[in-house]
Amino acid sequence: MKTIVINASPRKKWNTAEIMQAAQKGAESVGAETEYINLYDLVFKGCRSCLICKMKDKTKGKCYWKDDLSPLIEKILDADALLIGSPIYFGEVTSEFRALVERLIFCVLSYDDGSSYYTGKVNVGIFYTMNAPMQYFKESMEESLKSNEFLFSFLNGKIVSYPVCDTLQVSKYSKYNMAGFSEEAKQKQYVMQFPKDLQKAFEIGADLSK
Repeated sequence: MKTIVINASPRKKWNTAEIMQAAQKGAESVGAETEYINLYDLVFKGCRSCLICKMKDKTKGKCYWKDDLSPLIEKILDADALLIGSPIYFGEVTSEFRALVERLIFCVLSYDDGSSYYTGKVNVGIFYTMNAPMQYFKESMEESLKSNEFLFSFLNGKIVSYPVCDTLQVSKYSKYNMAGFSEEAKQKQYVMQFPKDLQKAFEIGADLSK
């Protein structure tokens, strides 16, 4: 089994990164070969609508644009599982996450009948990290974020999403103009809940990589 693990956060050592590293360990615990990628290290754009992937004389299920993302798309389509995590900014995943999805799914989408050219199967685990509490996520964000699950369904595998809510944003709130948050409450949430989130990420990584 091959599992691609992607941190779609600009921060390499904070909540999303820790969640993805736990998911990677879960994948490795069941014998999967893994590769961990910080998406913000790559140089790329979203879909350019060049439509080369739709030309009749071109191999389908391949992005032909030349940048750092095209090789990653090939790795994902050659894998058995994809584990990807993103912080939520203004109710949405990061722009880099979205750009990856645009490129990945567009090149497997048939403009003849709306089906998927992709004949393999990639299980997908999506992790959302956010400052918002769980209740707000359920009421205001969960439904809209399901669009990501729909897009990943073109990879024909099992899809699991998991929200990591009410996260600790910084180590010392007193250094920032962030008086709207209680550092004490955030620290308590971090101690009580975040280890459970790490364990859940481990379990999802293992389950999707079996």
